[in-house]
Amino acid sequence: MRENILDSFIVFEGLDGAGTTTQMHALARYYEFNRRKYMITNEPTSNPIGRMVRDVLQKRIQTTPEALALLYAADREDHLYNPSYGIARVLEEGSIVISDRYFYSSIAYQSVECDPDFINLINDFPSPRFIIYVDTPVEECIRRIDKRGEEKELFDRLDFLTAVQQNYEKAFSALPDGVCLIRIDGSRSADEVESEIRKKLSAYSL
Repeated sequence: MRENILDSFIVFEGLDGAGTTTQMHALARYYEFNRRKYMITNEPTSNPIGRMVRDVLQKRIQTTPEALALLYAADREDHLYNPSYGIARVLEEGSIVISDRYFYSSIAYQSVECDPDFINLINDFPSPRFIIYVDTPVEECIRRIDKRGEEKELFDRLDFLTAVQQNYEKAFSALPDGVCLIRIDGSRSADEVESEIRKKLSAYSL
């Protein structure tokens, strides 16, 4: 039987450019220093289905929004339940799992171009115990993306990210009991954000 909420599962969410990847690695360093048993991961993954998702995001493959949403969901199913490296197995072994993005990203991003009911249907996955939402203004996210000097990915547009931000708020307004949403002001320095995340998680002995 699949659990409804996965204990010791921490998910970072936020817009592209919000700083989720930076903060995931910062938390991992903190756990490493304190000799906590942990694993970091991300979505889309680097596994075969996840690589197909990245090919679409980086515009090497063109497909429909619905097909992309299904690829995300398939990658997530494998990410959770693959018998060799799945998150569920790692959690059962007693590790904390920290993920840069989870199904809330699909709800926020894919619902812009697809029927939200369809996106919710294909993302009927267990919730994490903790969501750390790095809440960064859209304009600041775009500035950071531009500063990278890289070609923008499929969704890196002001109008699109504004809609994504609104979808995040809708998703977070309907979280099930037992899920802890930690909202962090992502417009501050990376060190300030990192310190706030540690403080918030320490209240839960994490």
